[in-house]
Amino acid sequence: AREVTVEGNMRLSTEEILRQARIAPGVNVLSISLPIARKRLLAHTWIEEAEVRRDLPNRIRIRVQEHRPLAVLDLGRKLIINTRGEIFKEKTDGDPRGLPVVTGLTYSDINVAGQPRSRPFAAVMSVLQAGMEPGCVLPNRDIRQILVDREIGLTVVAFEDARKIKLGYRNYARKYRQLKQVMNYLEKNSLFVGFTSVDLNNIHRIVVDPVRVTPSGKQAKEV
Repeated sequence: AREVTVEGNMRLSTEEILRQARIAPGVNVLSISLPIARKRLLAHTWIEEAEVRRDLPNRIRIRVQEHRPLAVLDLGRKLIINTRGEIFKEKTDGDPRGLPVVTGLTYSDINVAGQPRSRPFAAVMSVLQAGMEPGCVLPNRDIRQILVDREIGLTVVAFEDARKIKLGYRNYARKYRQLKQVMNYLEKNSLFVGFTSVDLNNIHRIVVDPVRVTPSGKQAKEV
């Protein structure tokens, strides 16, 4: 093999993938078992799909698809799920930081192929998938934690000042529109600098706990 090419890798280096597949430049092209090389690649925690091909007379092509980490499930052990809601590895120090942490789920909520998701996990995935959309008012990069209450629904802790957004269950698209209106209103109102919490459980009655501007200097007075 005069040429061994690797495509699709973003997190893993070409060298790591070649070591995992146990393929090195100069190996006899016909001596490689393509199915075995593929199985070796799929055994890596970060590889979701893999393809190994030989192009005669002297080339090997490897194409991989890595898992896209979406969030960390705290189930006593911290487990990373991908964008399909599947656990693919336990969290370690070398994994990406800043992923939303989901608490309040149980092992019985985890996806089983061919079975519908539990109500709490379906709600979590709805919020996380919405957070991947461009222009979302609650992008995943700003979500620090998702608290699951099996009866009441979801509370999202977001932004650097750890604001709480109570979303409950259902109607997330409408609730996000309402949240955007609340944030725009507070941003334009000189009396407020934001909010500590907003309750969107009842879409007909939004409850906001705003942060008021604190006057300073000699003219300061209680508001």
